[in-house]
Amino acid sequence: MPAVVNTAQAPAPPGGGRLRRPSLPRLQGRQAVIGLPYLFLLVFFLLPFLIVLRISMAEMDGVRVSEILTFSEGVLSLKLKLSNYVFITEDDLYFRTYLSSVTFAGITTVICLLIGYPFAYFMARARTTLQPALLMLVMLPFWTSFLLRVYAWRGLLGENGWVSNLLQATGIDHVLAALGWIPSAGQFMNTPFSLTVGMVYTYLPFMILPLYSTLSKMDLRLLEAANDLGATPWVAFWKVTVPLSKAGIIAGSMLVFIPCIGEFVIPELLGGPQTLMIGRVLWDEFFSNNDWPMASTVAIVMILLIIVPLAIFNKYQAEAVEVRQ
Repeated sequence: MPAVVNTAQAPAPPGGGRLRRPSLPRLQGRQAVIGLPYLFLLVFFLLPFLIVLRISMAEMDGVRVSEILTFSEGVLSLKLKLSNYVFITEDDLYFRTYLSSVTFAGITTVICLLIGYPFAYFMARARTTLQPALLMLVMLPFWTSFLLRVYAWRGLLGENGWVSNLLQATGIDHVLAALGWIPSAGQFMNTPFSLTVGMVYTYLPFMILPLYSTLSKMDLRLLEAANDLGATPWVAFWKVTVPLSKAGIIAGSMLVFIPCIGEFVIPELLGGPQTLMIGRVLWDEFFSNNDWPMASTVAIVMILLIIVPLAIFNKYQAEAVEVRQ
């Protein structure tokens, strides 16, 4: 039986010409576009991180930081000082400071989520003509100096401030005192309560904006389908809306949690001795003690604390992309 020969040919490209490979300039252009983010990370993250890491393993030589790599008489010497990292694990002050920073950052993130989610949900379900005005109201505080906005809370929560008077008139100050957020009824400044209020007020827009972006793109037909299947509005919210907005929840939480850990201005202006955070410790080590290696060690450990939630976020993002594909 004669063999069957397939004489079919591949379809010719449009125009009858031959298939063309991407030209060399086009490939170089693509590589340049892809390489720009990596160049940015190299210059503005990796290099500063390596510089701080080098300082953390050096010693103070008067007012200067000694070199860890020296070359003398044909001998190349590398001298690394790791005692600062050992000292952090042994000193209870740094552990309590890191724990306090993570605790306040976590509390601020949860409160921002509880306040920001209903607001973002209302914005996403509002009339299309009203949404730009609501979005502008969220971003309006950014038009004022960050320092002025934080400092204004000193007057609001201080003696005879209208927020302070309102909390005392409603009896909330007694509840806060019972919870240990303020030392006594009527004293709101320089307490964990004033610190939390300042950070929630400052970082709330960073929670609302990612949530609004996610909720505004949600397909409302899914809620209609859940309603047709007998789900109540509350069940549809928990089973449909919340899972679909998980990306916005995680993004907003990271945008609030990460900067709160290293916050310095708000604890300095609104916090007190009971609200010691890692930003204050860094300031003291750098400028009060003039111990740059120790301060750099504290900064390196703080960066590692921040990288952990970032890695979790990136892992979730990668899994979400695989599910969509």
